[in-house]
Amino acid sequence: MRVRVVLSLAALMIAMLVAPAAADEHEASVYVVHGVPDLTVDVWVDGEPTIEGFEPGAIEGPLPLPEGSYEVEIYGAGEDPDEAEPAIAGPAEVGAGDNVSLVAHLDAEGNPTLGAFANDVAETDEGEGRLTARHVAAAPATDIRGDGEPVFEGVENGDEGVVDLPAGTVSADVTLAGEDDAVIGPADVEIGESQNTIAYAFGSAEDGTLDLAVQTIDVGHSPDEVPAGEAGLLEQSALSAWVVAAMAAAAAVALGTGVQLARTRR
Repeated sequence: MRVRVVLSLAALMIAMLVAPAAADEHEASVYVVHGVPDLTVDVWVDGEPTIEGFEPGAIEGPLPLPEGSYEVEIYGAGEDPDEAEPAIAGPAEVGAGDNVSLVAHLDAEGNPTLGAFANDVAETDEGEGRLTARHVAAAPATDIRGDGEPVFEGVENGDEGVVDLPAGTVSADVTLAGEDDAVIGPADVEIGESQNTIAYAFGSAEDGTLDLAVQTIDVGHSPDEVPAGEAGLLEQSALSAWVVAAMAAAAAVALGTGVQLARTRR
């Protein structure tokens, strides 16, 4: 199982090579989410230690990732590369894209896998935030509730739900689809104005390791009205949204080789 996990993590962890910098059209903004329970790893990129002791539930990013090829080596946490052979080693190609979360997690059967999610960074309305719920746990379909009421129903492993809500605190929990007893939570989740708050249900139901990890992304908000004489700004915004959509598609191909972007339910 360990070898299969590091195979998935090898492609994922290349994001850690690049120091934060201003992204441009040749880069993708990458978040890295570790959702495999009971596994801690060290990651080496181009012969240099990049992440040490990367633990389940941890989230890194955003990191601008330029196009290029990188040599990745994955070791068990604490192993000495001068004495141990890497569990996996090889080149990884990275292409241009947009805002993406790469998630090492378990599939519905409990096998380690790699998921790629395009993050919704469209502006929200003033006074609102966005809630994204992602099912990346070894568990059946789930219902995700806010303040005791279903927000997303029947969400399956590798799937997500996205909805814009008034900014504020939501008591969130997760149940197996159609059931009442929470298997995760309840936990207070802050829906920040002009932010995409992304909650990951990860772990294994069978092993009792289900847990919740949360990341936030600033997305900005649209004004209620566009002042007269600024139609050109509105057209530019619409064009930018089209460009973002095209870049997200490029990210799915470049960053998610062999990985499909999650299906979205609103």
